[in-house]
Amino acid sequence: MEATKKGGLPLHWLMLIGFVVGLGGGLAVNMLVGPETEWVVWVTTNITGPAGQIFLRLLFMLVIPLLFSALVVGVAEMGDLKSLGRAGWKTLALTILMSGIAVIIGLVMVNVFQPGAGVDRILADQLLAQGAEGAGNIVDNAPESIQLGQFFLELIPSNVFTAAAENQILPVMVFALIFGIGLVMAKSPATDRLQQTIEGILEVTMKLINLVIKLAPFAIAFLMFNLAALFGWELLVRLAAFTGVAVGAMAIHMFVVYPTIVWTLGKRSPLAFFRGIREPMVVAFSTASSNATLPVALKAADEQLGLPRKIARFVLTVGATANQNGTALFEGVTVLFLAQFFGIELSLFQQFVVMLVCILGGIGTAGVPAGSLPVVAMILVMVGVPAEGIGLVLGVDRFLDMCRTTLNVTGDLVLATVVSRGEDDVPIQPGDDVPVAPPA
Repeated sequence: MEATKKGGLPLHWLMLIGFVVGLGGGLAVNMLVGPETEWVVWVTTNITGPAGQIFLRLLFMLVIPLLFSALVVGVAEMGDLKSLGRAGWKTLALTILMSGIAVIIGLVMVNVFQPGAGVDRILADQLLAQGAEGAGNIVDNAPESIQLGQFFLELIPSNVFTAAAENQILPVMVFALIFGIGLVMAKSPATDRLQQTIEGILEVTMKLINLVIKLAPFAIAFLMFNLAALFGWELLVRLAAFTGVAVGAMAIHMFVVYPTIVWTLGKRSPLAFFRGIREPMVVAFSTASSNATLPVALKAADEQLGLPRKIARFVLTVGATANQNGTALFEGVTVLFLAQFFGIELSLFQQFVVMLVCILGGIGTAGVPAGSLPVVAMILVMVGVPAEGIGLVLGVDRFLDMCRTTLNVTGDLVLATVVSRGEDDVPIQPGDDVPVAPPA
């Protein structure tokens, strides 16, 4: 994701400055004054706390239109499914499979290494109470317990507008997925205009998200001040553990899952595959932008991997939006880490729900700086975790963004390799309805 600038500095540097300022101020208060001092309580309750909550509520306000439009457009961009035949359906199925594997790896790693466990429960409960109040009716609408049959029944909303009004995000996402498939199947001038309208909603929402994200450096400073003032140095230990687990999970997916898929399903040498995609991997890591890497990935698929051009262009262009394995993995790891941090036990079934939302979120995540943030925020409040914990994660988000973008781009090339197997190289004609790479 591209780093936008504000005041001459890239956004990620401003976010890092906000993180350092908030963390340093909070640690100083924790060590020199104490979190229970009267003026510290007043500042965190009336200034830094509400300021951070304003940022979070702006995100909550945009979650429904963002996820609906992004998910519909992400699926509808597979509008060439009919002409590409089985290649299109293979792309959709493998996208879900690879994202599911990524999230499972992340969840297993967090459950095994417990990076967020061991925090003082009294302090965590204090912030948990603040977070529950700040999240408002979103948490109130989260069910305390769910039966398996009832869960699958409630995935299908009887009234999508009611589900949206009550912030029932998963039924809305399922409706968006079905709606996008409907747009793919019902191609006509009218549906093309409808798709353009939804794309317009997505563009407007992404623009607003960009504006909100510009507030992130200040929000991070406020949120980190509250967290550090309450938890002290223990916060840094947990943050380092979270980063290690997240990177470790991404490494397993990159160097175990991807080579296995390339070897078994793509019938190619993993070593030759990785040699051929070195350039797009380097560009992805250095820019943290899937869009900027897409032209380089298209070139590598054609010249280094020798994939059918029409199939590769379709899969890579759609995959830049829909096949975000690294993003889905990051979202799952983040949610479970913060749940552990605040002492919230998530059952296996609740973790399954988190996995499902992360898979759909990987398709519906906007390609903007911190684009996964709204999805993470919504999942957090779904499971009753204080959303202000996001401030902790954003402090190291730039490095993790570089890692997960590399995983996303590599996953797109793995997907293109597998889908291309057995497909003939159909030359691209001037009139072909094939997605084109956006500008870097």
